[in-house]
Amino acid sequence: MPTTKKTPMEDHATVKEAVRDHYGAIAREFVQERPASGCCGPSRASSCGCGSAPAPAAQGFAGIYSSDELNSLPDSVADASLGCGNPIAIAELQLGEVVLDLGSGGGIDCFLAAQRVGPAGRVIGLDMTPEMIKLARRNAKKMGVQNVEFQWGEMEEMPLDDASVDVIISNCVINLSPDKDAVFAEAFRVLRPGGRLRVSDIVLHRELPASLRGQMDSWASCVAGALLEDDYLGKMRAAGFADVQIISSTPIKVSDFPEFEEMRQALSAAGINPQLADDTAVSISVSARKPA
Repeated sequence: MPTTKKTPMEDHATVKEAVRDHYGAIAREFVQERPASGCCGPSRASSCGCGSAPAPAAQGFAGIYSSDELNSLPDSVADASLGCGNPIAIAELQLGEVVLDLGSGGGIDCFLAAQRVGPAGRVIGLDMTPEMIKLARRNAKKMGVQNVEFQWGEMEEMPLDDASVDVIISNCVINLSPDKDAVFAEAFRVLRPGGRLRVSDIVLHRELPASLRGQMDSWASCVAGALLEDDYLGKMRAAGFADVQIISSTPIKVSDFPEFEEMRQALSAAGINPQLADDTAVSISVSARKPA
């Protein structure tokens, strides 16, 4: 029988390779002490955190991390933030808890979590990009942090035991996965009964044209892999999570950021007014729990 060729969106390996290459290049620039102009993150990119253009100078980290949080970290750590929100702000972390950060990048959320859980607690950063693991470990050594560890691994198949963590956080990373059902199923598996999931991510309020879904650059910039909001929340519930709710929702004015030019062009080619792009992508913070 003839074999049907998979589209890039259906080919999970292709998506992961594109994402790994993109973020690996960013990490290498930081390790070499030359932060990339293409770095994601609110210090030099959009509030969605996964683009490649400089942000308005006034924006900075102001809407994401508090001044107290930033003042507790070296510039080299804060500058490597690639997120679209602050999951620590809604995680309600307690002393002694075990926290897992999915797609931990340079480690900013892990280090902030480590302060909240204290010496008796433990924070695990999981990332599939070797260069990011190297960067995060270098940052941990620089800070002298003892209760944080960084592991290489994929969200779709986490190298952790069942019911081994109290809280899972993630910051603009799950949208990068080509198999979000697997991510949420694994998150449910490794959480202890009563454990919490606290996620910041990008979702959509309007479906994207198919032409954009297949572009690997758009996957790596948190556009092509984003789900409709209801679908995203539905997958969390299907994995078994309860009390799934949006804590905050911030529309992304994509016209301010060149990294979304592909979205505007694709909408226009599909006969959709590109002005509607500003109502398409949204940064959300979501909470859920594993039933006790």
